[in-house]
Amino acid sequence: MNTSKRCPWCGDDALYTAYHDEEWGRPERNDRKLYEMLVLEGAQAGLSWITILRKREGYRAAFHGFDPERVAAMTDDDVERLMQNPAIVRNRLKIRSAIRNAKVFLRMRQEHGSFANWLWAHVDGQPIVNRWRSHAECPASTELSDRISKALKQAGMNFVGSTVIYAYLQACGVVNDHLLDCHRHPDQAG
Repeated sequence: MNTSKRCPWCGDDALYTAYHDEEWGRPERNDRKLYEMLVLEGAQAGLSWITILRKREGYRAAFHGFDPERVAAMTDDDVERLMQNPAIVRNRLKIRSAIRNAKVFLRMRQEHGSFANWLWAHVDGQPIVNRWRSHAECPASTELSDRISKALKQAGMNFVGSTVIYAYLQACGVVNDHLLDCHRHPDQAG
């Protein structure tokens, strides 16, 4: 694979480039992984993504491997314990959001057969492949992220504003925003 050209946002940090090359923009349909990215994108609000990537293993341990059933069962005692955990972002609202969103996630999964079914129905099951030449062209939110954000909020989730959801859609490959000259763009990937 030609790795000489990447989207510039990942720089040359090994963790960041691995995330860019192996995950970001790849269509994800596994519900546990989709829940993981909801937690991580919500945690990232107001912070840099590399901060969250560096704490990802801490999140994985703190939130039971991102098992939404186990997270949904977490209690106020768990919240207090996590507030002392330096391996995650110690923000009470974001911790409570992961628990609340797990409950809504499970309800949506029950209603739609899977959360992936619900999410991917917004794009008829096919990723939106953009053809940006520069990062500056890439939007922070779109009509699609507005619509999904609104639906998630109406369902009861929080930390799912349109900008967070657009980043989520990019991360989960619902939207492919690799730049045209990036080796991960479908036109380059062969």
